Amino acid sequence: MNKVSIQRLATGVPGLDELLGGGIPEFSFNLVAGTPGSGKTTLAHQIMFSLANPDRRALFFTVLGEPPLKMLRYQQQFPFFDISKINESIKFVNLSADLLDGDFTRVLARINEEVQAFSPSLVFVDSFRSVVQSGNVTATGVGIGGLQHFVQQLGMQMTSWLATTFLIGEYLAPEAESSPVFTVADGILWLSQLIHRDALVRKIQVVKIRGQAQSLGVHTFRISDSGVEVFPRAVLKPFGSPKIHIGYDERVSMGIPPLNEMMGGGLPAGYSLLVVGPSGSGKTILATQFLAEGVRIGEPGVVAAFEKSPNQLMSRRLNALIENGDVGVINTRTLDVSLDEILHDMVKMIERMKAKRVVIDSLSGFEMALASMFREDFRESLYRLVAVLTQMGVTVLMTAEVEDRYTELRFSSYGNAFLADAILMQRYVEMQGKLRRVLSVVKIRGSAHSDDIRVYDIAADGIHIGERLQLQGILTGQAEPK
Repeated sequence: MNKVSIQRLATGVPGLDELLGGGIPEFSFNLVAGTPGSGKTTLAHQIMFSLANPDRRALFFTVLGEPPLKMLRYQQQFPFFDISKINESIKFVNLSADLLDGDFTRVLARINEEVQAFSPSLVFVDSFRSVVQSGNVTATGVGIGGLQHFVQQLGMQMTSWLATTFLIGEYLAPEAESSPVFTVADGILWLSQLIHRDALVRKIQVVKIRGQAQSLGVHTFRISDSGVEVFPRAVLKPFGSPKIHIGYDERVSMGIPPLNEMMGGGLPAGYSLLVVGPSGSGKTILATQFLAEGVRIGEPGVVAAFEKSPNQLMSRRLNALIENGDVGVINTRTLDVSLDEILHDMVKMIERMKAKRVVIDSLSGFEMALASMFREDFRESLYRLVAVLTQMGVTVLMTAEVEDRYTELRFSSYGNAFLADAILMQRYVEMQGKLRRVLSVVKIRGSAHSDDIRVYDIAADGIHIGERLQLQGILTGQAEPK
């Protein structure tokens, strides 16, 4: 018996095909369900306008939802809307009048008539579930049982058409429903809105898709002026899967020769480095030299600015590198974003620029950029972010501000120091009536490094590391040079 080949249709929704395992299976019956206002109709329209053409016509039924004219008035604000396809490749049919007497048999007959007359390759029915709230259902004595029978019969009819079909409806939770439609459907997309305090994040889940492997889990999506965009959840590669080979003897120059010496020849390639220190200690300047050194030796970089806008970001030196296209900037100051959105933008830019170095400035800003519901899982978010980036073979430098209390030695405000492969600490000490900056290498996994504490100064061209210190009073912040 020959194996049946099923064509997969590209949805035209960025990120959605990746969740579906390559696209919507042709001639499948799909359920797009979720809570009210979660974006079901917008998603359906985006898919329809992307797929519809003279050879693949689409029929869109509105059952008891918005009138087509009102719906199209808002949908045409999106760039995917193509008015030239209306009544040519796409036809809208309003079934509200057929539901006035609650005769579901009549509605089914009307749908069949329209399908036979138009011969569509795509059929959408929106929104059958809202009939439950219709006064006509109980007023005519049809009852909810009649509605369920109608939905079941509609689903069975849609599976028999030689078309790719979509049934759009409102449900509260997938596991709470026992409708036969869930069993008959070949694919189920679940949309929802999560609200936590003052933050709102939209989520999408591929509950079911027959014949192909879908991406598991719940993923973030956003409705912007461009339409729906899905941000697939970052998933770590399983142990033993192919990955970029990085030799432990391969070192990345920090752009500061004395610091390279302190680190045993530089930072091992593919490592994550955490630079901690109080405000004004030069963390961002060190990150600038790290990126500038990469550009000098032909390694493009990417910087994610969680606190400063691109115009405020760093020195003229780095701004020149950004203007020349050697360093890409991701401005993440938009509130209520998820890790998936941030990581999606970073991965795309890394791949486009073939970047080898990434700077995250800073972790406190990263935490604030996340929607409030994700801040509770900040450590998990940071772990996934760092793991995915290092799996790509890039070297990551993160900055974190830590209050210098002199009597307390800390390497992270969040207890996340264990996530970094290497830690560089910056501090202030009092020397001869002056406040001086000092730095030391706290750890580098699998590598020998200096345990010196050395003075450094910040000049116009960056950080200059000076002499080694012989500490006499570390608890009081008092020290003398050796």
